[in-house]
Amino acid sequence: MADFTGRKPYIAGNWKMNLDRMTALDLVKTIKGRLGDGDDREVAVFPSFVYLADVVAVAQGSPLGVGAQNLYFEEKGAFTGEVSAPMLRDVGATRVLVGHSERRHIFKEPNDVMGPKVAAALKADLLPILCVGETLEERKAGRTRQVVDKQLKAGLAGLTPEQAHRVTIAYEPVWAIGTGVNATPEQAGEVHAFIRGKLKDLFGIDASQGIRILYGGSVKPDNVKDLMAVEDVDGVLVGGASLKPDLFLPIIEFDR
Repeated sequence: MADFTGRKPYIAGNWKMNLDRMTALDLVKTIKGRLGDGDDREVAVFPSFVYLADVVAVAQGSPLGVGAQNLYFEEKGAFTGEVSAPMLRDVGATRVLVGHSERRHIFKEPNDVMGPKVAAALKADLLPILCVGETLEERKAGRTRQVVDKQLKAGLAGLTPEQAHRVTIAYEPVWAIGTGVNATPEQAGEVHAFIRGKLKDLFGIDASQGIRILYGGSVKPDNVKDLMAVEDVDGVLVGGASLKPDLFLPIIEFDR
């Protein structure tokens, strides 16, 4: 396992627009039964909005965290179809994804809303996972660092080092999400080290060393151990493989 310098490994499952209620609750029960006390790793799932309260109820009594896949930065108002941070807290969510590539690229969410979303999450005592990553075209053009730098600065704008410590970063190369092609451990390590350096520039060395950086993009049982062995890879954000116990449990238990 990589040297996390005190950073607890974080395994997060983003269910996206998948699973019905019964399947979701059965999956939570299975995960809950295998987690133990959660002292050595943090595990969380991110179900659809409509199942959040039910998943929270089933997860109670275990260290399994439950989060939402998105939020809006206003607390209330005439924003049809949106969900606020206080609403998420009200149904028991403790964390939230911000800026997932599918929100950025499919739903055209601009980079400049990510900072307000992170701030809104923190204000409501939700722990945000800020997602960053480049497209295949951007990588081929040698713009990976430029893109990630811009996304980090926008998403973390205005935060103090104390606030930033409550944020998790997820590096998800867009070209590896749902494609079956994952970044090699070397590619992931290079970008994670770059992100760690940028966090140091923004918030100082102490805060930067406390912020966890996850890798996301076609994570599977057969590649998670190699990814987690890389310095500065503190966990994984799992998509499709988080939908089935026979795939997600080996990822959660990657070094057992």
